[in-house]
Amino acid sequence: MARILLVDDDPAIRAVLSRALSMRGHAVACERGGFQALKSVVREPPDVVLLDLGLPDIDGFKVLKMVRATTDVPIIVITAHEDDAEMVDALNAGADDVIIKPFGANNLEARIRAVLRRSGSVRADDPVTVGDLVIDPRSRTVTLEGNLLKLSRKEFDLLLLLGQRVGEVVSRRQILAQVWQQAEGVDDRTIDVHLTWLRRKLGETAATPRYLHYTRGVGVRLVGPRVPRDGSEREIG
Repeated sequence: MARILLVDDDPAIRAVLSRALSMRGHAVACERGGFQALKSVVREPPDVVLLDLGLPDIDGFKVLKMVRATTDVPIIVITAHEDDAEMVDALNAGADDVIIKPFGANNLEARIRAVLRRSGSVRADDPVTVGDLVIDPRSRTVTLEGNLLKLSRKEFDLLLLLGQRVGEVVSRRQILAQVWQQAEGVDDRTIDVHLTWLRRKLGETAATPRYLHYTRGVGVRLVGPRVPRDGSEREIG
């Protein structure tokens, strides 16, 4: 779980993003203006700031520079302009990443995890929360909606690997290297079998995935249940 400060003047985007990130286990605070965002950063330092540059009271670049001057908190800039110069300016001003509207909540989740890893805010033994799924490396336990799942050692290791890279596609080669400690020599069907067993224990199937999603020819990724719950991921922005 990360404490996220979302700064955006659009109430609809604040509502959608806040709900999507909360479902993925994060604690989200929202501000519509730059001055209130600055006060919030000082009062309750977040783990990540999501900053829209188009603010009503102060230029977003000024907010970015002021936040960076006071803290090393990771900052992901949100912009509606697919402009290389603006993205470069944002990164030079102290942003850790830039995401362009429209974007999916899973895309944003992956970026949040990435900046947290780079900042050292996510430790390898911290529990991973994805939706109603909690993976605890210390106790080697997994709960889904509060219910303890009975997993084999390899099932747990595979789920933990995916959880620590939530939102990212993990290739079969990476799974072999990190779960089986082999670059080759393990039948691909072994991975498929373990993923099938995991699906059953997570209460899903390949036809109706909730947490485990395949990217054909590439690998598999772990994401929270999609928003809205009709099976389609809504783009934000």
